[in-house]
Amino acid sequence: MSQVSEVFAAEDLTKNGEIFRALTPPARLSVFGDPVAHSASPPMHNAALLERGLPLQYVRVHVTPEELHSALRHLLQAGFLGTNLTIPHKQAALSHMDEVSSEARLMGAINTVALRDGKLHGFNTDGPGLSAAIHEKFGVSLGSQRVLILGGAGGAGRAVTAQCALEECPSIIIANRNPSKGEELANEITKHLSACISSIQMTEEELSKALENSDLLINATPLGMKGDDPSPLPNGLLKSHHLVYDTVYSGGQTALLLQAQKAGATSANGLSMLLHQGAKSFEIWFNEPAPLEKMRKALKS
Repeated sequence: MSQVSEVFAAEDLTKNGEIFRALTPPARLSVFGDPVAHSASPPMHNAALLERGLPLQYVRVHVTPEELHSALRHLLQAGFLGTNLTIPHKQAALSHMDEVSSEARLMGAINTVALRDGKLHGFNTDGPGLSAAIHEKFGVSLGSQRVLILGGAGGAGRAVTAQCALEECPSIIIANRNPSKGEELANEITKHLSACISSIQMTEEELSKALENSDLLINATPLGMKGDDPSPLPNGLLKSHHLVYDTVYSGGQTALLLQAQKAGATSANGLSMLLHQGAKSFEIWFNEPAPLEKMRKALKS
């Protein structure tokens, strides 16, 4: 496979996908984002396609919010099987789907689109990907943990919160700068599920109390994406018994992970979540298990 590292434009989809068909092998899967050049998904998915002997490839497509509807609708004419969605499209894509899984609707976002019978089917693999990552990294089930979620009512945080509710965590605390957003989400989720969800403001006092009654801390804020970002958590609050999962994945250690290391807490970054949500997208598209170790190796390299 001659993998393409360039970024395509949304308008390339509107020309019957000729540019994608001309590739060797042809591109039939993608990730939409704005920006999208940084996405680590193509090497991971292309490694999986190669391992399974599937004669197609996965590419990056730069799609602005204004182009999202047109780009999604032109996937079929361009010969695509599906696409992943990243920032800022996960929430907006909901209204453009023909069918949406119940989990994706609860999470309020879509990160995986499959084309079936000429229709757009939306799924969210972020939640299941997180669950698999927690089990892999910490050796515990997500549903066994009392969880504190930083940014739990935001875009990524909502999927995390919903997954914790689906797995019936004993307690779920959502921490946001605006606690009313967390309360709204808690009320919305508890209409559908029997879950113990509470909302707090991200102040040192409130976070300290919450951590006293939590086993697992999950960062669902974007803090850590930039090298000089501060931690979303004040210093000195973590203890050695805490498990800390930062959904951010970057080249180095985030400030939150450094805090965890200093406290002697077990921690992990979001690369494992990226791996497992990608594997679950593969399974949606091809209805077969993903070659997880090949995908892992591609991400690490």
